[in-house]
Amino acid sequence: MPLGGVQVGSYDSYEQAQAAVDYLSDEKFAVENVTIIGSDLKQIEKVTGRLTTGRAIAAGAAGGAWWGLFVGLLLGIFSTNGANWIGSVLTGLLIGLVFGALFGWTGYAATQGRRDFTSTSRILASRYDVMCNPAAAEEARAHLARFSLRG
Repeated sequence: MPLGGVQVGSYDSYEQAQAAVDYLSDEKFAVENVTIIGSDLKQIEKVTGRLTTGRAIAAGAAGGAWWGLFVGLLLGIFSTNGANWIGSVLTGLLIGLVFGALFGWTGYAATQGRRDFTSTSRILASRYDVMCNPAAAEEARAHLARFSLRG
């Protein structure tokens, strides 16, 4: 048996395949017998900007500040008065900011200019096949035929 069973539908986008499986679920079909398999995968990386030392330090500082704020709030729970609570939060924020900036700079310096840009990446498939356990494939095909007629 092929990975995931036998093909009962094929779609151009993940959203269409997901809608088909959702339709099967709405029709009370046992969707635990269904698998969505993406084929002909490609990675798409969109360059979002130039990475400089300043941007690396700023991004590290921002991430560190969030972690420091979180730790400061957790430690502030144990404070006995409002001044100690504010002190805990501000200390955590400041320490997180400094260490985040330091780690951002260190990480950027370690690349030695080999990757001076920022990007986002995602993986897309050219086709999404809905596969089903062979014992339930005919029922799934009948439901998906009605689904395709629905538009």
